[in-house]
Amino acid sequence: MKIFCIGINHRTAPIDVRERIWFSDEEIKTALPSFRENYTEEAVLVSTCNRTELYYVPRAQELNGESIWQVLARFKNAEQHVTEKNFYTHGSHEAVRHLFAVASGIDSMILGDVQILSQMKDAYAIAQQAHTTDILLNRLFTAAFHTGKRARTETEIGEGAVSVSYAAAELASKIFEDLSKRTALLIGAGETGKLTAKHLIGRNLGKLILANRTRSRAEELTGELGGRVIDFQSILTEISQVDIIISAVESPSFVLSQNEIRHAMKQRVNRPLFIIDIGVPRNIDPMANSIENVFLNDIDALNHIVDKNLAHRQEELPKIEKIIAEESTLFTQWHDSLEVTPTIQQLREQFETIRQSEVEKHLSQFPADAKEELEILTKQIVNKILHTPMVNLRAQTPEHPEGDTQRKVFILRNLFGLDKKHRP
Repeated sequence: MKIFCIGINHRTAPIDVRERIWFSDEEIKTALPSFRENYTEEAVLVSTCNRTELYYVPRAQELNGESIWQVLARFKNAEQHVTEKNFYTHGSHEAVRHLFAVASGIDSMILGDVQILSQMKDAYAIAQQAHTTDILLNRLFTAAFHTGKRARTETEIGEGAVSVSYAAAELASKIFEDLSKRTALLIGAGETGKLTAKHLIGRNLGKLILANRTRSRAEELTGELGGRVIDFQSILTEISQVDIIISAVESPSFVLSQNEIRHAMKQRVNRPLFIIDIGVPRNIDPMANSIENVFLNDIDALNHIVDKNLAHRQEELPKIEKIIAEESTLFTQWHDSLEVTPTIQQLREQFETIRQSEVEKHLSQFPADAKEELEILTKQIVNKILHTPMVNLRAQTPEHPEGDTQRKVFILRNLFGLDKKHRP
């Protein structure tokens, strides 16, 4: 099977190395035609923050990842920053299985990553636009997308939050049925707090208020998140009005005390208040959790949720492996069907079935002693019809290389419906 994968990911290289070999969409559009012109018959380049992988059909059978990694590095002017040890190479069935594992989300930094499948679809779309895919990679990536879809619909590999920020947003949506009617206060402009706010906005949060000791930093965030900015000193006047508080600042003392929150709850007539304390040290007095209708979760509580969800995802791995094995087998069967001999055999069997059926159907219209001659005559007709196509199908010369033969087989199998037993 002439399918290879060369890649670099979070397991083989740190971020400062991976970013050297990261390709933007525009770079991919330039690189793929160059690869096809010089090195590959087909190619798809997938590049995300955690991986860059080239799936390709080489022009020469002896070409493999030991040389292609240098091509990738040279294109990015990264020869001095990456080495062969940063890359992995998969060939044939292992390359197929690896792609299916990536599509299923089990090869990601975050187990069950839900973004990778759409990133792969985007990469494949670029390759199609660049005309660098053909029979093999078209079928391979279609099968990979089907595998990824099965992984998400037939298992729970993508269920449950596996990041602190996502866990916080998930909890908030359980407490408040309709987030579009709710207001959140983000205290601090750190990355985790910002991500939590993003996840809430993604769940249709109604309003966002931002407060940071450095007001200008909060104002910068409004360009990305929206919302309005208040002075840090005005937090107490706002908490009686908001429904969700996300606090992630460095502070030697509590930003909000138990008494301050109790006073705010009286003003809000005990409407539920959800507090996410991501600060270390903690920003919110833990005693506030004893107040009625106050739901306080600190980073340990959130990490406990994340660990529990990750453990559940780990339990789903055997189901994913079974799906990958099934889909790999289907792809291998389809690939093997592109070989000339099985196709000729199937085509002869199909024609023979048709011949026998027609002979039996019309035999009564002939004399009783004519069956043997009718069998000989119809077999000769079938053989003559098949002779020239079969000779041309077997022809493999410099003018008709292996790839051309596979294309003819592919067309023939589609014309005569020989792949009906395989999933399209």
